[in-house]
Amino acid sequence: MKYQLAIFDFDGTLADSFPWAISVVNEYAARYKFKRVELADHDELRNYDARKLMKHLGVRMWRVPGMARDVRKRMAREIDQIPLFPGVDEMLRSLTNAGMMLSVVSSNSEANVRAVLGPHNTPLFAIFNCGASVFGKPRKLKAVMKKCRVTPGSTILIGDEIRDAHAARKVGMAFGAVAWGYTNPEALLAVNPDEYFASMEEIAAKLVG
Repeated sequence: MKYQLAIFDFDGTLADSFPWAISVVNEYAARYKFKRVELADHDELRNYDARKLMKHLGVRMWRVPGMARDVRKRMAREIDQIPLFPGVDEMLRSLTNAGMMLSVVSSNSEANVRAVLGPHNTPLFAIFNCGASVFGKPRKLKAVMKKCRVTPGSTILIGDEIRDAHAARKVGMAFGAVAWGYTNPEALLAVNPDEYFASMEEIAAKLVG
């Protein structure tokens, strides 16, 4: 195998939460005083990294922690609206059966992550390190590698956002971009991911063979 440890982002990578996020975002725009997200803007905004998106919408950094807590609590109440992407179950089992360690590093809460993964998938993961701040994933990635006793060279972060790519590079691990998440595939390809997965099936095919 190319890697001993695969660390997964959650929203937009394993969980199809984008439709739910779009359905609630303008309620939070009114509450936290940032620009509304109009339907016509969706495709363009999906090309932006987190910093550019926050600047475009006028999101104030000091408001982000409180807003993130609100969003996580609401998602917990509406967790039945957050499905896994098709093929996640089979992909995770293929990696586990091949002997790869799995982890989740997410800005979402561990309770939400576990609820969506369900009792059949949750035991496949060695470590959940959740509640990351917008730009706080590098510290959590390092902590996961330390607990799993693996090196950056034998680890891959699989995610759907440009900030995931930056976090992986910052700690020296590989980044695998998925084609189905919050960020447009073209924008992810522009950051030169080490791996690119056009379908869920490609994850196991490329990492395990």
